[in-house]
Amino acid sequence: MNLPYFLGCPQWQHPVWNARLPPGATPLERYSQVLNCVEGNTTFYATPSQAQCAQWRSQVPDDFRFLLKFPRSISHDHLLAPPQKLVTEFLEIVSPLNDVLGPFLLQLPATFGPQQLSNLWRFMDDLPDPFFCTVEVRHSAFFQKGDAERALNRGLRERKCARVCLDSRGLFAAKAESPSIVDAQRKKPNVPVHLLPVDAPPVIRYIGHPDLESNREYLPPWVERVANWIEQGTRPYVFIHMPDNGDALNLVTLWTELLHARLPQAPVMRFNPKQPQMGLF
Repeated sequence: MNLPYFLGCPQWQHPVWNARLPPGATPLERYSQVLNCVEGNTTFYATPSQAQCAQWRSQVPDDFRFLLKFPRSISHDHLLAPPQKLVTEFLEIVSPLNDVLGPFLLQLPATFGPQQLSNLWRFMDDLPDPFFCTVEVRHSAFFQKGDAERALNRGLRERKCARVCLDSRGLFAAKAESPSIVDAQRKKPNVPVHLLPVDAPPVIRYIGHPDLESNREYLPPWVERVANWIEQGTRPYVFIHMPDNGDALNLVTLWTELLHARLPQAPVMRFNPKQPQMGLF
């Protein structure tokens, strides 16, 4: 694997992927031979043990990156004003991964609004070095280009913190014709695409249209942006989602084909269901 940026999915295993990823001892080892980062959704719902984190570390190469989510109890239940013990304990548990951590994914609920911004700044400022975050907001006030959004963006710039850019246009352009689409549209926010230029690696979360070819309408602007960032020496994070993530590897292939056409040093990834491999062109 030799990618000039970070590319991953929201998980490292799916039953549909079993015949498509390279051989390996564990799902994470197989995934990390092809993709070089992953969203740490598992830590949002349940905190692993330190021993489990050590096992994860042993299964990935040194240039792999985990973007772990803080537990729901911290980001949602306490709206970033938790007892300090919860944060300290979580950081200690994940410490075996310290050398392969990207920014923590601080995904905030729609109930986290302008009134809670002081919690965000305090939380980020209190994180010990070398930990840092990328922040995803969902409250409507942060997408209206008013005082609330300006205050959010200003605070993130001051802290050199990226604002996660969630692009769910493809998902919400789809008709709710299957349980997976209905479920994804229920869980994912339908918010405008707001990208904040900041002195930190950008983080893009793209949730695709279930019809693979329909994504050609939405991906070209990202191709150009990601290519420009790479040419400028920045390594962005790009996460590929689908309503049914069993289809995510197909979208990875489409994405890498489009990026390769613009930036030849970015390899194309092809997943063969009979003889799994990554094609480099």
